[in-house]
Amino acid sequence: MLEAIAAGKHVVTANKALLAVHGSEIFAAAREKGVVVAFEAAVAGGIPIIKALREGLTANRIEWVAGIINGTTNFILSEMRSKGLDFGVVLKEAQRLGYAEADPTFDIEGVDAAHKATIMSAIAFGIPVQFDKAHVEGITKLQAADIRYAEQLGYRIKLLGITKRREKGIELRVHPTLIPSTRLIANVEGAMNAVVVHGDAVGTTLYYGKGAGAEPTASAVIADLVDITRLHTADPDHRVPSLAFQPGSMQDTPILPMAAVVTSFYLRLVVADKAGVLARITGILAEHGISIDAVLQRESAEGEAQTDLIILTHDTVEGDMDKALAQMQSLPTVLAPIVRIRKEELK
Repeated sequence: MLEAIAAGKHVVTANKALLAVHGSEIFAAAREKGVVVAFEAAVAGGIPIIKALREGLTANRIEWVAGIINGTTNFILSEMRSKGLDFGVVLKEAQRLGYAEADPTFDIEGVDAAHKATIMSAIAFGIPVQFDKAHVEGITKLQAADIRYAEQLGYRIKLLGITKRREKGIELRVHPTLIPSTRLIANVEGAMNAVVVHGDAVGTTLYYGKGAGAEPTASAVIADLVDITRLHTADPDHRVPSLAFQPGSMQDTPILPMAAVVTSFYLRLVVADKAGVLARITGILAEHGISIDAVLQRESAEGEAQTDLIILTHDTVEGDMDKALAQMQSLPTVLAPIVRIRKEELK
């Protein structure tokens, strides 16, 4: 790509990994040579989300972006929810149907989604592409029980790429997330993609469609080719910048570490079925300034000595939750590793 740019050629690419890791170098080289690097197909396939962020929403100060931007994982999660199956079983079915590759690591571990979230974050907030600072979690540890409990509480679990503007920096993270089932994005099923963008003027907007496949990808690539043809004779200084912001307007706003991220949580604890356990656990949360939104306790069957305890919290700083979890995990009445899944209301 750098050789093509050095030769004065415009470039169209669908390679999100390349741009997420080396984008700053590539865009700087293109700017120096006065050529265009177009990459609509790199994020969300046939959905024109790059153009929407870069041009359609240019009057807005983007506050946050959250997206289902990997079709493989969304297909797996949809099947787990509808059929009550565990991850491993559904992954094999996804591979058989061609939704998952023979080596699905980049998809199921969240790496592919993080590449795309990194690119959207750069365009939304005028920061360099910084994939190495993204927090990345996949769906391999999700259990059918948690999907079922989330449903009972009015939520669905999706793998989201999330980037938010905060007072002290930018959040950039990919992980399984509980979303209220009333949100449109919570009802995106199968291998489809969807991105929600919240701007200060327009409010919340949703972009939905096919995130992969031959024709959706070709749709985005050809749109880029047409754009380049239209802009070919334009003064390079008057073209829309690759990352929406002119070089002098780019920010060095830091990417926040996960300990500083603010979100709410779903917790599932396997606890001894005895008096005082719930009080002790809620007491630990209170000690760390974490307030509880809802509690669900599964009735234990006759003769069982343990039960599942589900807790939903209000927004809190992740670092405080880490400390509370460590304290709760050390209790003798907590009988298994605590399951922690982040929750986003996406209001």
